Amino acid sequence: MTLTFTVYGVAEPKGNMRAFQGKGMKFPIVTEGNKSTKSWSQLVAQAANTAIHALPAGERGVNDGPVRLTASFHMPRPAQYRKRGLPVACLTRPDLDKLMRAVGDALEAVAYHDDKQIVEMVLGKFYAAVDDAPHVDVRVEPTAGIVPRPVPPAPLPLFEESGA
Repeated sequence: MTLTFTVYGVAEPKGNMRAFQGKGMKFPIVTEGNKSTKSWSQLVAQAANTAIHALPAGERGVNDGPVRLTASFHMPRPAQYRKRGLPVACLTRPDLDKLMRAVGDALEAVAYHDDKQIVEMVLGKFYAAVDDAPHVDVRVEPTAGIVPRPVPPAPLPLFEESGA
């Protein structure tokens, strides 16, 4: 089952988890570093559910095998880059890996059983187009996940160490 959908809104990163254990407590209390992650995750899961229900009845279901997750994060464009035709890389916070963690966790039990099934990821973080709202484009598809994609070797060191 290949699933493609768009989630409109400003993507929220998965924050750091912190555990506190008070004196005399048997179990620690675990808190999320970002309070907005839960509502963002619900939006992602709802968009995925809507996309699943739009599929033909025979193609609906949860992926059982390895999956490739492709996500394109389109973040709000800052005021200084609102001129048309001014391409600029999105180098601001939040980190791409934390954005992906939030989406990956939100799709558990919706698009796949567990996020450990993700064996390939294709990610990008960009500013939204001038006339476009912030959003995330997501694609979840089955993959063989057996043969690694070739990655070219690293170049020789730019600076040689001196022996003196």
